[in-house]
Amino acid sequence: MGLDLKPLITPSPLKIAELSGKVVAVDAYNTIYQFLATIRGPTGEPLANSKGEITSHLSGLFYRNINLLMENIKPIYVYDGKAHELKIGEIERRSKLKKEATESYHLAIEEGRFEDARKYGKRTSVLTDKMVDETKILLGHLGIPIVQAPSDGEGAAAYLTRHELAFASASQDYDSILFGAKRLVRNLAISGRRKIPNRNAYVDVEPEIFEHDRVLQEAGLSHEQLVDVGILIGTDFNPGGFPGIGPKTALKLIKEAGRLENVEKVKSLLTEIPYEEIRRIFLKPEAPKVDDIVFGEVKREKVLDFLCVDKSFSTDRVAGQLDKLQKAAENRSQSLEQWFS
Repeated sequence: MGLDLKPLITPSPLKIAELSGKVVAVDAYNTIYQFLATIRGPTGEPLANSKGEITSHLSGLFYRNINLLMENIKPIYVYDGKAHELKIGEIERRSKLKKEATESYHLAIEEGRFEDARKYGKRTSVLTDKMVDETKILLGHLGIPIVQAPSDGEGAAAYLTRHELAFASASQDYDSILFGAKRLVRNLAISGRRKIPNRNAYVDVEPEIFEHDRVLQEAGLSHEQLVDVGILIGTDFNPGGFPGIGPKTALKLIKEAGRLENVEKVKSLLTEIPYEEIRRIFLKPEAPKVDDIVFGEVKREKVLDFLCVDKSFSTDRVAGQLDKLQKAAENRSQSLEQWFS
């Protein structure tokens, strides 16, 4: 579901080139799910190779990261650990929705409603343990470091930004802001031209950035108060929030009352919500192990073997992208040599 802060905060436009030379902590699961949802065939089916193995996640991961590396951006992929017990309900809710979408997808295919099939297909994405392992293998061959979060990947990514190990976190969800990320970049993985559902029209999706200090300043809140706004709206740890309270109402209530416990409208409901534990999750997320972050070199032959031999990708296309990346690195090196000569 994710936290609905969109009506309350204003992003700044961002050009990919502005992240050149910077480290970006990517919410791995969130990003890989985006690839699984958006990289699909004409009737909403995921990409698959001749063995029937789904490859949407690997295709997105490879081509998007090649583009980032060509821009001299340094991604770190942060993977979720064990889900907090308060998140189990939300995970089960998502699983149910995927099951319903899968049924609707197959029915739409049978009835020839391919536009509907494409819509439902995006909602059926399932990330298996095998897929996760495959993404880690590919990232390793690309020299991109991996961080294993003890719990939420967004919390660990936010930790990296707060401790100056990353410039920004990258995710589609606004929860990163509640976790205290100094900067949040959205649309890093899905920027480009996208079709508007149920319409014969397209929209350009551009990267955008939110700065934590600016978010607080515009809202007129402290970080703790912003977390209380999130709890009122609803987070992954209390889906649905409080009845009848949307983002703008939540902001107004917290600004007037100062903190959640003082909001008269919800006092009678607080015993039903573990709000103090939710606060702790966002304000004091578990720290990830970060003493082994190493950016490596691209292992060309291993990438080719994994994608082209094992996963049946086009050798010409993969090799062509690797050639472009190598050329970009050589051009940067020559520019530096000229600068210091």
